[in-house]
Amino acid sequence: MTDEWLSLSDAAKMLGVHSSTVRLWSDKGVLPTHKTQGGHRRYKSSELLIWSNAGTRSPEIKNEHMMQEVIKKVRMQISEGRLEAETWYQKLDEDARAQYRMSSRSLFHGLMTYLATNGVEADSEAYAIGYEYASRAHRYSLSYVDAARAFLFFRNTLIESVITVYGSANVPSGQTADMFHKMHTFTDDILISLLQTYESLEKAVR
Repeated sequence: MTDEWLSLSDAAKMLGVHSSTVRLWSDKGVLPTHKTQGGHRRYKSSELLIWSNAGTRSPEIKNEHMMQEVIKKVRMQISEGRLEAETWYQKLDEDARAQYRMSSRSLFHGLMTYLATNGVEADSEAYAIGYEYASRAHRYSLSYVDAARAFLFFRNTLIESVITVYGSANVPSGQTADMFHKMHTFTDDILISLLQTYESLEKAVR
């Protein structure tokens, strides 16, 4: 592998984590980081490779990789046909269904940002995801009840996947409980944002 300079997003791809996590590790001094004269973060691929193979990852970083396993589990469950059994999903055309199959991605990345920043940007993340779910449902003529059902489908699939992955990894019960608490806190805020946004969209067309 040639030694090259990587941007923050390229470093995230190389390490298999979210960009916000690389930013957090850099701020904490966990990752070998360099800055350009303009103040931009840059990473040497050789240094990241050595760091990745050195076994220096903290429990927080191990959690990141478990969450990567979680999203794989989510994709597997969605591909197994569970969506087809949902009444709200049956009301959609193929274009709308394709959009909803992508929904787990925004929810997962929002959760990763929330966890990586310890909730610093929780309000804006929750609002953005709630707005996305509400506006999509409204665009495809789903009711606010179906909009909530759609979100809860992906939220619950994500939680079920965490239970499976954390159970397989024998994660201590205290750590698992803390993760569930954070997930519910964040996703509850998303649901509230979804309902508020849907109500605003309905008022706008009256």
